[in-house]
Amino acid sequence: MTESSGDPPPSDRVGLALFLGYSILAGGNAVGVRISNQELEPLWGATLRFGLAAVMMVAVALATGRRAPRGRALIGPALYGLLAFGGAFAFAFYALVELQAGFGQILLAVVPLLTVLLAAAQRIERLRRPALIGAIVALGGVIVMSSSSLEGPLPTLPLMALFGSAVCFSEAAIVVRRFPPMDPLTMNAVGLIVGAAFLAGLTLITGTTVALPRQTDTLWAVAYMVIVGSGVVFTLWVAVVERWSATRANYGFVVMPIFTVLASAWILNEPITIGLVFGGVLVLAGVYFGALHRQG
Repeated sequence: MTESSGDPPPSDRVGLALFLGYSILAGGNAVGVRISNQELEPLWGATLRFGLAAVMMVAVALATGRRAPRGRALIGPALYGLLAFGGAFAFAFYALVELQAGFGQILLAVVPLLTVLLAAAQRIERLRRPALIGAIVALGGVIVMSSSSLEGPLPTLPLMALFGSAVCFSEAAIVVRRFPPMDPLTMNAVGLIVGAAFLAGLTLITGTTVALPRQTDTLWAVAYMVIVGSGVVFTLWVAVVERWSATRANYGFVVMPIFTVLASAWILNEPITIGLVFGGVLVLAGVYFGALHRQG
């Protein structure tokens, strides 16, 4: 694919609606992971989630008459699934065993910044100053928003795992842009199969305990992550990436923490402070300047 800025037109209301939809709904995923991790081992929790989501998406694809890609057409969605579902969530589920759901989104907020750098290095996008500045401002807002709730030193391995997750998400969006466009539902059906298979292999290799959830909270969390957090969110995300640039589409990762922190306070009773307000303003300013404001 040739180098492209991928600027969304200012009148792209559909793209904006898709962007806001995936950003808001994805905010509940970190909370769901935290709840799931209390009963299920992380790798198995991720495998169960994406295995069920794969079955659901394949059923929807068949019911709506989508054709399965074959041959070389499978490379793009397979790589996407390996990164977005396999690598990203293997790291994230591990990290959120020890880290708060709200803080879990802080490091994931580096996704737009990483995408700016990775996309430029791979000649998928130009290195745009507004996108770079916007990502840094938004990241600063997320840190301000959540840092006041952090206590004590942060564990090194979970932090490294979250950074690995952020790299996987960034590269997954670039993969979507690098390969020919594909129906988002089909892309996710194939990607979920690959990601679930990868996680299942890790589950077997590591001897992770496999057990079905029994607690009501876990069942509700898994249901949300399967139907909304996997099926809906990632279909919307792929649709945004295909309409916009990878960098701009990934600004949703700095909007998510606002909704994650609110959901965490409501469901998990995790504390929020006045820093949420000031940090949220910075986040919205960075997202507007770097992703939504039309550049001349």
